[in-house]
Amino acid sequence: MNPIRICVAGADGRMGRTVIEEASNWGDIKVVGAITAPDSPNLGRRLGDLSLKPEDVEIVDPSRIGEAVRHADVYVSFTTPNAEVENLPLIARLGKRVVVGTTGFSEDQRRTIVDAIRDKVPAVISPNFSIGVNLLLKILESSRLFPENYDFSILEIHHSGKIDAPSGTAKKIGDLIKDARGYSRIIHGREGFSKRGRDELEMISLRLGGTPGIHEVLIAGPYELIRIEHTAFSRHLFAQGALLAVKWVYSQEKPGVYDMMDVLKA
Repeated sequence: MNPIRICVAGADGRMGRTVIEEASNWGDIKVVGAITAPDSPNLGRRLGDLSLKPEDVEIVDPSRIGEAVRHADVYVSFTTPNAEVENLPLIARLGKRVVVGTTGFSEDQRRTIVDAIRDKVPAVISPNFSIGVNLLLKILESSRLFPENYDFSILEIHHSGKIDAPSGTAKKIGDLIKDARGYSRIIHGREGFSKRGRDELEMISLRLGGTPGIHEVLIAGPYELIRIEHTAFSRHLFAQGALLAVKWVYSQEKPGVYDMMDVLKA
């Protein structure tokens, strides 16, 4: 069986590099394209120059995206929302399957890419490819079972270079709890006189050093506190999940936008 061929956008970023490193250990997935930002110092270099394999794959900018994905079966994205609003409609028109790990999309941006993809190609879009995080989301579906006088708060910690806050995963956790519990507002930190209202969900973001990712949900009633935490030890966790998504989406024939839970249910 021939390997699944992927093109990685954001190839020289933290996650892009990790996906490429991880793919080199999977005999059934091969990197055939690499894309970076137009202002990247690695533009025009080859993966081998970054100690990545295959060494001869050139790192190109988005103006050559058609060339980069020409021989790819799946386009894998860990870039920025603005980049993917431009890239993904073109990728969908070219008929390439899609795995998107880019986070920080606004509602309008997400709507734009979903509209561009859903009727053309199968795509997995997820803010977090960790198996553990997705099982955490499944567990939190039961949050509606807690009595009304229980409060929910979310804490997320990432590395100091992460641009978007809260993280895409924290937002997804927040949306799930908000819908289940009927919260109408999300509060991002407190200062001064700020008593918690019954309609408020608290969400706190911290940026510390090289932390790959910590997400914690705290649930408190009058006489007990429950803490549910997921800690990522390495970005290889997310890379492995993204490659599982690559294999899953490659096997799909029906166009549509799927998430990591669809991958795990298979």
